[in-house]
Amino acid sequence: MPSIDLNSDVGESFGNWSFGDDAAIFESVTSANVACGFHAGDPVGIMATCQAAVKAGVTVGAHPGYRDLAGFGRRYVDMTPDELTADVVYQIGAVQAVALAAGTAVRYVKPHGALYNTIVNHPQQAGAVVAAILAVDPTLPLMVLPNSEIHRQAEAAGLRTVAEAFADRAYNPDGTLVSRREPGSVLHEVRDVVEHVLRLAGDGVVRATDGSLVPVRAESICLHGDTPGAVAMAAAVRAALVDAGIQIQSFA
Repeated sequence: MPSIDLNSDVGESFGNWSFGDDAAIFESVTSANVACGFHAGDPVGIMATCQAAVKAGVTVGAHPGYRDLAGFGRRYVDMTPDELTADVVYQIGAVQAVALAAGTAVRYVKPHGALYNTIVNHPQQAGAVVAAILAVDPTLPLMVLPNSEIHRQAEAAGLRTVAEAFADRAYNPDGTLVSRREPGSVLHEVRDVVEHVLRLAGDGVVRATDGSLVPVRAESICLHGDTPGAVAMAAAVRAALVDAGIQIQSFA
């Protein structure tokens, strides 16, 4: 039976601002990308998210991003490789400690937002992220966009990579994600998202914005937890995959 991991970005509430419904999302996903406090998240919220993940049997991963609370980590930050490596090491370490206190452990890393998109093509920042994981724990898998700069550098360094696709994002013909600044970059209709995911998991392709079918190899599919109707959408995606005979399980 074919299998796929479902992941979601969680732990992104901050102080008085509540963001997403982590406990409800955990009913559908198998891996949790936990915010590390730089783009979102605070210690109390990160702890609660890790505890909820333990209760739901969901794998915990660290979700480091740029130091950009105001922009939710979705703005590029120009920094030296040493600065970025230190920031990523710091963030992974923070979630490692909280996860341990909650009774679990960090089992993979997935960069967030603008950092994720930057290291698709930016050799220096991609190398900085690879260096951070090698320094913290070279056995940690790294979730990546397939055929990207970070994918190539991570594999060359001996890291395990986990190719990822997105349930609710539009794709360019070259297999990259359509920028969130562009109209139609996020899919909002449940029917469209389900069709997109079934094509990904079943056929290994996505339909790009120009109508072409683009090969995309993915071990994990991201279900964003911060979009309207995210919980219902995640449940619908999981149900459709199960109905199609695809097993849902963590890669870690």
